[in-house]
Amino acid sequence: MTVFPARRAVPAPRALPSAGADRRSPDSAGTLQPLRPSPVEWARRRRAERDARRVEAAGARALHQLDHLGPSWHVIDWPRTDFPETQLLDLDRTRDERAGFLAIGPSGLFAVTVADHGRSRVLIAGDVVQINGKRPPYVSEARRDAKRASKAMSAAVGLNIPVTPILTFVGSGVISVYGLPKECLVATHRELDRLLVAGGSRISAATAEKLSRVAQSPSTWLNAPYRSPADYRWYEEGRTAADKRAGHR
Repeated sequence: MTVFPARRAVPAPRALPSAGADRRSPDSAGTLQPLRPSPVEWARRRRAERDARRVEAAGARALHQLDHLGPSWHVIDWPRTDFPETQLLDLDRTRDERAGFLAIGPSGLFAVTVADHGRSRVLIAGDVVQINGKRPPYVSEARRDAKRASKAMSAAVGLNIPVTPILTFVGSGVISVYGLPKECLVATHRELDRLLVAGGSRISAATAEKLSRVAQSPSTWLNAPYRSPADYRWYEEGRTAADKRAGHR
């Protein structure tokens, strides 16, 4: 399995300047001395950093399950594009409780959204996910991420590239399912590898590698046109890359 390094779309909280970085201390004689952050700002930044580490650890646990899939599978951590530019410097609004990556292999393309629920119980009823009395829109966000990835990949290749959304839960809490959502696969991080290979062989290993190169290119996610003479073949349900085309007489 090939894993490409992540490209951060949102600057890290430590890289952001503090609110008082450009202020001058009244006691300073012409020298810039940043003011100390208030207790509220300090607590907010510490909470954001802690949540970011927790989400990163959940994504690493999900990736660990894919280590034995073999060289025909590729994992790309694509930059998230669901944050408006006006919110990039707002730590409260850019804090996300999900991790995600794009998995490309013989079974196709999958947009994996990883949600960490810790020891909390998870209730799933269709598109509704409830954790600790809250109902985060995980299913709709997973479908939206897959749709964005499919649109970007299709525009880059010049063909329709379907991307299947997968919502993966990481944690030790009990997961109760009363109904699965539509057009979105759901699994725990321990079942993620089996779910990916359950689709069989829909594309060849060479096609999966070519698509991974397209997904790795930053221009793909910047809506830049990409045209390649490579042959991208998508096989119908029930057919594999080894099947021969039916001859016409």
